[in-house]
Amino acid sequence: MKFLLSVLLTPAIVLLSSSHVLAAIRTQTIEYKQGNTLLEGYLAYDDVVKVKRPGVLVVHEWNGLQSYIKKRTQQLAKLGYVAFAVDIYGKGIRPKNPEESAKQANIYRQDRKLLRARAKAGLQVLQKYPLTDSQRIAAIGYCFGGGTVLELARSGVNIAGVVSFHGNLDTPDINDAKNIKAKVLVLHGADDPFVPEQQVQAFEKEMRLGNVNWQLIFYGGALHSFTNPEAQNNPKGAIYNAIADQRSWQAMKQFFVEIFAK
Repeated sequence: MKFLLSVLLTPAIVLLSSSHVLAAIRTQTIEYKQGNTLLEGYLAYDDVVKVKRPGVLVVHEWNGLQSYIKKRTQQLAKLGYVAFAVDIYGKGIRPKNPEESAKQANIYRQDRKLLRARAKAGLQVLQKYPLTDSQRIAAIGYCFGGGTVLELARSGVNIAGVVSFHGNLDTPDINDAKNIKAKVLVLHGADDPFVPEQQVQAFEKEMRLGNVNWQLIFYGGALHSFTNPEAQNNPKGAIYNAIADQRSWQAMKQFFVEIFAK
């Protein structure tokens, strides 16, 4: 079933295309801007629930906002949250292979200020959405997105928590940890070849020096991209792990129970 939407959140945020009913889950494509760059995010929520509820920002992997992240966004909606998947790269920029993905991801890994600005633009969309309880918001991210939500926390935004799934842990300035207000949960593959032990140790030191409320959970035998069923060793070292996927999702849910409790 399709119908046009004409809701304006702000002059720069417009509900775009049709909504799709999946059981009680409604999804919407949302155009918004960061500076002069047009972005296109994806929102999902349970239409049966009429009251405000916690919001979860979702940040995509290095291949941009594609089907996997949309599925995760719908899963969060089924749990009762307003979930908004941000678009870091820009409308229409959806890499088709690892080479294109690496090229896009490197733009933002080399410019953390821009990365934070893109994440904040998406956060503002979620905060202003009418069904969102703006006092109870978390951000989660996968791979590139995991590193992004950690950078969002380092920027000092006032949200309840962030969750990184197999994300990069490095940052240009470890002193930024002192800005972190959110609780931090990192869900990490113990054998991830893209996040070396030195990076893990540096992250632990950063969190301690910043006096952050943080957790780091390792999943034995898990490599990079362990939550994504589409990860089939391309690039080498990115492989789905069903057990780690299930355990990390449960850890996230328990974390949300904690940070969203009134």
